[in-house]
Amino acid sequence: MRLVIQRVKEAKVEIENNVVGKINQGFLVLIGITHDDNKEKAEYLANKLCKLRVFTDENDKMNLGLKDVKGELLIVSQFTLYADCSQGNRPSFIEAAKPEQANELYECFCNLCKDNGIHVEKGIFGADMKITLINDGPVTIILEK
Repeated sequence: MRLVIQRVKEAKVEIENNVVGKINQGFLVLIGITHDDNKEKAEYLANKLCKLRVFTDENDKMNLGLKDVKGELLIVSQFTLYADCSQGNRPSFIEAAKPEQANELYECFCNLCKDNGIHVEKGIFGADMKITLINDGPVTIILEK
């Protein structure tokens, strides 16, 4: 499981010009799921994400977490995070989990984040989405398990 986390001032995801998820300060999280991912990996990463301290405190140090700043999560499934570009110029997505497995773990991951007391907004699994964000920093972090 791979997360690309962007600290944002705001972010939204649209499908056919309809906003389906929108947050203010927090993290836009792109999540990629591969074949050997499971609930244990989802639990580990959800806990790590929800406790990640990358918001600045009064001394301008990255020391605060989502709960400290009343931050939110916008979580979007992104199978292309497991693209393999090592052969030729067209990516292979063979490492990405099949949609049924990926969607189940995506929903599980989102629920685990909610269980951590964080407000969660989502994209729509498998849809053609347009994401707009105001990156804060910029701060972009990759977590993997």
